[in-house]
Amino acid sequence: MIGIDAIKWFRNHLNIFDPVGIIGVLGFHFFFLAPILHVSWDRWLEAWFDYPPDWRPWLGGMAILNLLGLLAYRFCRNLVVKKPKNPSTQIVWQINLKRFYFIVSFAMIFSAVLQIGVYQQFGGVMGYIASATQEGESNLEGMGIVFLFSETFPILAMMVFSIYAQKNKRFQSWPILILVLLVFLVLQMFFGGLRGSRSNTIWALFWAAGMIHFMIRPITKKEVAIGIVFLLFFMYLYGFFKAGGLDGVNTALESREDAAQLEEKSGRTWQGLLLGDIGRSDVHAYMLYRLMLPHSDYEYVWGETYIAGATILIPKFIMPDKPFKHKVMQGTELFFGKGSYKMGVWETSKVYGIAGEAMLNFGFFAVPLAFIPLGILVGWVQRCLLSWKSSDSRLILLPMLVNFCFMVLTSDFDNDIFFLIKNSGLPVLVVWLSSQKELIDIVGDREQVTLRQAQCIAGDSARSLFLSKF
Repeated sequence: MIGIDAIKWFRNHLNIFDPVGIIGVLGFHFFFLAPILHVSWDRWLEAWFDYPPDWRPWLGGMAILNLLGLLAYRFCRNLVVKKPKNPSTQIVWQINLKRFYFIVSFAMIFSAVLQIGVYQQFGGVMGYIASATQEGESNLEGMGIVFLFSETFPILAMMVFSIYAQKNKRFQSWPILILVLLVFLVLQMFFGGLRGSRSNTIWALFWAAGMIHFMIRPITKKEVAIGIVFLLFFMYLYGFFKAGGLDGVNTALESREDAAQLEEKSGRTWQGLLLGDIGRSDVHAYMLYRLMLPHSDYEYVWGETYIAGATILIPKFIMPDKPFKHKVMQGTELFFGKGSYKMGVWETSKVYGIAGEAMLNFGFFAVPLAFIPLGILVGWVQRCLLSWKSSDSRLILLPMLVNFCFMVLTSDFDNDIFFLIKNSGLPVLVVWLSSQKELIDIVGDREQVTLRQAQCIAGDSARSLFLSKF
């Protein structure tokens, strides 16, 4: 069901960054390979969980639910992606370069100043790393609003390069682009990567590669394969950094024996990477097993974890005690029984994915329905990909939207909200303020600008008012 899309992607029937193809490739592992590898390697959740007598029936039960979910996903996706037949006009966003360079320069300075302030708050770079990795991320609690602005510098810089290189061919060769990506990686580590978040760095690299693909030169599957190999090694080494900071990386690189000991201690193994980081099969199977127990005392919360997730960016001084049951509490009570959750003492912080969070809230019957919003989202993003023209400035943001599609599949609602607001907030604002709209007539394969620009199109008045105040 999902492999069809993966085959289309491999056969070049879909764009490299088409969300349908990427979900297809990821889904082939997520829904098919990962469950088989769990059984083959006999690798499951941590030993303190009450294992079912046999995991395979519960993997099979989730396979049935996922199959129904994928049917709903395909139906909704195909319903949304359909474009109007032969549109005569279309709105295109065009970057106003003078305005763009002014706004993005201000945003980059603002981001850099905030990030320097973050380092000063923790006593320098090493203190920041220790607080985020060795001492736990709880030390960073309440700083989500700061990270929303302070960690966007690399993406903003990549936007500047992409727009500049688009019209300067000497910056479009692969040696230059690889050098730019390496510089981008260094910047990304400085602006957020050092706090131990692999996804924060990997998703940024994905976005940077997407900007190159859409704005500068197409990326081929061979280059994608090289990039995936690099990312897998990066994620593996970064796991040691998250577990032990810079000392953890040094230990892993010094000898294979030390690396094996650190793997055993931290759980950062290749198997864990393939099955835990980009798979949820054992988590979902165990949740189904616990819900189906005759003596199960789990109480559904009917959407409260989604409400709690929506409040993730509300500072504590505004809402000190959030009255909603969150996923950590509900996951702990499902896995270990009612009343087992003790904040900071006994809790499980698993990532459940779109299907798992649906089970926490409504039970396993809701799993197929949870795929409906995923299908709508993927269909809409693919429609954007197919309809936005090559000169449209919104293409800068398209890789982030594609990234958001597979975030929704594998992550929870609070992760989705944080990803969307943190990663898109300032860049979207910069693109919106820097762009002017043009209404074009479409004649065959040619596009001609026939009407005047943004000031006459609904929506630009708000931007003009904002810029006048700015």
